[in-house]
Amino acid sequence: MKSVQLAEKLAMVSSHRDPHVIADYNDNDVMVVKIQGEYPFHKHDTTDDFFFVLSGEMVMEYQDAAPQTVRAGELVVVPRGVVHRPRAETEVTVLLIEPKGEPNSGDSDREASMKPRI
Repeated sequence: MKSVQLAEKLAMVSSHRDPHVIADYNDNDVMVVKIQGEYPFHKHDTTDDFFFVLSGEMVMEYQDAAPQTVRAGELVVVPRGVVHRPRAETEVTVLLIEPKGEPNSGDSDREASMKPRI
């Protein structure tokens, strides 16, 4: 039962689009990630995708819907099965929650990140 200092954990992340586990919540990983550029379009067939923007601004693009701007202090939940990709012109920091073992790459051709614990 120890608090997690998000700024401290984010300072340990040097790459983009590679989530790092900072806590466990039931059967979920709580992670931080830095995003810059665009991720490939993908979907998750068995789980929703949770993004809480800590700093900066990202655009969540959808294959079949208008893009959605998500700013610091806002969150977006992408329903399971919806094709999407996060994109950020400048670096954005994000808190993610997803089931343990869920590949962050979904069904894309991009290899899933290892999700190291920090």
